[in-house]
Amino acid sequence: MNEATLVKIENGIGFIRLNRPEKLNSLSSDLVESFTNNLESLGKNENVKVIIVSGEGKGFCAGGDLETMKNLSQANEKLEYMQKASALTKTILNLDKYVVSAVHGFAAGAGYSLALASDFIVANKSAKFALSFVNVGVIPDLGLMKLLSERVPLSIAKEWILSGKVMTAEEAQNWGVINRITEGDVLQEAIEFSQFIINGPQESNKYVKQLLNHDVQLSWDDVLEQENMIQTYLMQSEDYEEGVNAFYEKRAPKFK
Repeated sequence: MNEATLVKIENGIGFIRLNRPEKLNSLSSDLVESFTNNLESLGKNENVKVIIVSGEGKGFCAGGDLETMKNLSQANEKLEYMQKASALTKTILNLDKYVVSAVHGFAAGAGYSLALASDFIVANKSAKFALSFVNVGVIPDLGLMKLLSERVPLSIAKEWILSGKVMTAEEAQNWGVINRITEGDVLQEAIEFSQFIINGPQESNKYVKQLLNHDVQLSWDDVLEQENMIQTYLMQSEDYEEGVNAFYEKRAPKFK
């Protein structure tokens, strides 16, 4: 039996490839568990500076696995599946490491949710982003409604969700939903895109993600207090000293 997700670490990048190509990488219970465990493991690995998620076969991820859900006859079984699947979004958002989704083919339903939960999306020009929930009579899940409405106006998000919008990569980029499009190898493009994260100051980068992902839940006083405390801590670091020296010496910094 194939592993539900494939993992490797190379040049500071932790790669996770969803590996159910025969089911368009839909989220079976095994894939959800494997994906979550590997995200957490790479998040703790000091050799990993960024995580790139991609899909094996014809597409990125077709969303929830209808076969799995059909076999869950009891309401409590369905709820347990949903709780474990939605924990993927929470895991990605709470990781100190940045996550890049490299999307080709379809990112549909919950697959779209997972791409949006990532810090960045790089897509092949032929990729499609599908809000397919309405087609089976359910609402978007894995946090998609909040994630999407943080990127586009509320009325637009409602229109797309209720109409089951299927969006091209170019449309998605025009709306600010994705970061970069390529006509070539999307995984290679994601690797090249990630270099500014890999070469940047890891400690301060971590706090940028933490603050941006959670500042909407905080008051202005709390945001400013956290910024002040973190900044004071960072200004005592070797990376800060190196950055200041590089500025005065008119060279690129070499962060640890």
